Amino acid sequence: MPQLRSIAKSVGKNHALAQDLWATQIREARHIAVMIAEKDKVTERLMERWVKDFDSWDIVDNCCSTLFCRTPFAYNKVLEWSNRKREFEKRAAFSLMAFLAVHDKKQSDKAFDEFLEIIIRESDDQRNFVKKAVNWALRQIGKRNIRLCNKAIAACKTIHAKGDAASRWIANDALRELEKYKQEGRIKSVGSIS
Repeated sequence: MPQLRSIAKSVGKNHALAQDLWATQIREARHIAVMIAEKDKVTERLMERWVKDFDSWDIVDNCCSTLFCRTPFAYNKVLEWSNRKREFEKRAAFSLMAFLAVHDKKQSDKAFDEFLEIIIRESDDQRNFVKKAVNWALRQIGKRNIRLCNKAIAACKTIHAKGDAASRWIANDALRELEKYKQEGRIKSVGSIS
């Protein structure tokens, strides 16, 4: 990744080249495409085209963190993609949640309340790359502020009660980290209730 970032930096932002690189289907070229794409030129159509091409967790996470979470479509895509069946499309929803929880400092808690409902609903997905992203989103939302931390802890208990292996793993892991952060006073104060 450091080498790919260096190449992308030397190229600079170039949306047309980003689309050409993505079309090559070469993994490394796609990473560079994500880094040089211009967020203001990203459309919902492009997001849909690229999400259908996702075939590895690293492409999903790079695309969601570097590009997709910085678009005005990010929140709607979380809602849409969380209902998808394909593993990496679904992972994209929860990867976006995690990055939005960290980077969108101005967003109110209301959007993340809705995300917690989706996390509870989808926590029984046994697929490794989905399960890990659900857990990650839950933890990142809980770290935004004390209100969301308490809601995420309550969500952990609801998830655990579902009883399946994926839900128990997600809940136990997230609960352990959130309670530790809360006890140590490490919960940030980001966002607002409204």
